[in-house]
Amino acid sequence: MNSPHISDDPEFHSLRRAHRRFGTRATALSVGGFLLYVLLSSFAPGVMNQPLLGHLTLGLALGLGQFAVMGVTAWCYVRHMRTKVDPVAHRLRAQRHRNETPRPDTAAQSPYNSARGFRTW
Repeated sequence: MNSPHISDDPEFHSLRRAHRRFGTRATALSVGGFLLYVLLSSFAPGVMNQPLLGHLTLGLALGLGQFAVMGVTAWCYVRHMRTKVDPVAHRLRAQRHRNETPRPDTAAQSPYNSARGFRTW
């Protein structure tokens, strides 16, 4: 029996679209924030040298803010994957496993032999 490819499934295409759409937005936000910081540092040093609190300048605060932007981006990515992508991926994987007939010669060679279904190296 010849099983259809997972890439033919419309749910797989919606999964890829959701993943790509989020990745594009997250990348644009992160890179855009960093690029804005670099451009301000290069072309507006007077603005970046404005004192905020004691020796803390706007430039230093924005530079430290890059860590917060990356942390928030990573947190949003994990949340997005757990709520939007993972459920669909699990559903597609279960559907794929239901449609496939196990072959004894390839069961031992599968890279997904661990108890939790993760690739073992």
